[in-house]
Amino acid sequence: MFGYGVVGQGLHDVLEKSTGVRAEIRRICVKDKHKKRRLPLRYFTFDKRDILEDPEVNLVVELIDDADEAFRIVGEALSSGKNVVTANKKMVAEHLPELIRLQQDSHTSLLYEGAVCGAVPIIRNLEEYYDHEWLGSVRGIFNGSTNYILTRMYKDGLAYTDALQEAQEQGFAESDPWLDVSGMDATYKLSIIIEHAFGLNIRPEDIFHLGITGISNHDIRYAAEKKMKIKLVPYAGRVGKNSLTAFVLPRFITGEKQLYQVDNEYNGVIVEAAFAEKQFFFGKGAGGHPTGSAVLSDISANAYDYAYEYKKRRQTRNFTYTTDVNLNVYFRYLNPEDRALLEFTDISETCSGREYSYIIGKINLRELMEKSEQLNQKSVSVINLGDKPT
Repeated sequence: MFGYGVVGQGLHDVLEKSTGVRAEIRRICVKDKHKKRRLPLRYFTFDKRDILEDPEVNLVVELIDDADEAFRIVGEALSSGKNVVTANKKMVAEHLPELIRLQQDSHTSLLYEGAVCGAVPIIRNLEEYYDHEWLGSVRGIFNGSTNYILTRMYKDGLAYTDALQEAQEQGFAESDPWLDVSGMDATYKLSIIIEHAFGLNIRPEDIFHLGITGISNHDIRYAAEKKMKIKLVPYAGRVGKNSLTAFVLPRFITGEKQLYQVDNEYNGVIVEAAFAEKQFFFGKGAGGHPTGSAVLSDISANAYDYAYEYKKRRQTRNFTYTTDVNLNVYFRYLNPEDRALLEFTDISETCSGREYSYIIGKINLRELMEKSEQLNQKSVSVINLGDKPT
């Protein structure tokens, strides 16, 4: 195993208490020689060769933070004939086509259920249950850290910075939370889900994302007055017969929606299918034990020679990705000069106040992508109203 942080320790705990999995940790490779560990020093090594060149190791579990080093480790392990389990969503999302080729060339298996939505088994279900099902869309709450922050802002009136600090203290957000709060973490997960749900490889940088850093108590109050909550919701869905669109945006959720009840560090995923219709998956999306449980499930599947087949790739002829769609959004701004930041194609409501102003209307996704950097630098928020992209 590589890494012994929150997820690594969580996996160790789950493995110790599980009686149904035939696996043992032979060696753990870590970087810091001086950090105090829960296990005796004999379990650890500081040289990756001790694992990668050990002929008795038939499965490598990768759980480190460094995505570039993780790719080097995973690539070498697969090339040498070792199967791999990982929870590194950044590494998988950025290198998925290469990782698929490596598996095919070396006849090995790479499993990564723990990389997407913690303990929610969405990848395996997309691979197996929906393998031949026509899917219309996949959306949900993929990031427990941001959901915890938004929940505390909504329920307890905390300011964003206070809610973020609490999430860090509770272990739901990293000391550097940027990947979570910027929406990038959810974007990596969405990119992976698109591969398994629709058979397309859409690189993370081609998916528009706007996180929760711009969400203020003005937005929270507006949502509460309308009996709604704000959630960070990644979306991937069909546009017409032959196109797919995807984005990550905060979204207003009304009380009758399933995601309305998904609070704190929990995740929820909604899959809309032609025949199975709408199905909802719910579970913990953050924490060592939930993610460790997902990793252990992959370890168990590996024992039975399980491998992803990427069946949807064979069903994507003439299927293309587009950002030329219109979204119905709420755009809140504080400074009057920011009113002209976005060019709406249609406006249904405007409000100008002393504390803040907002516009509700339709805007093209390409327009949002072009203004992405400015949106992150201004005191503004963009929140999806949840209508189907057109």
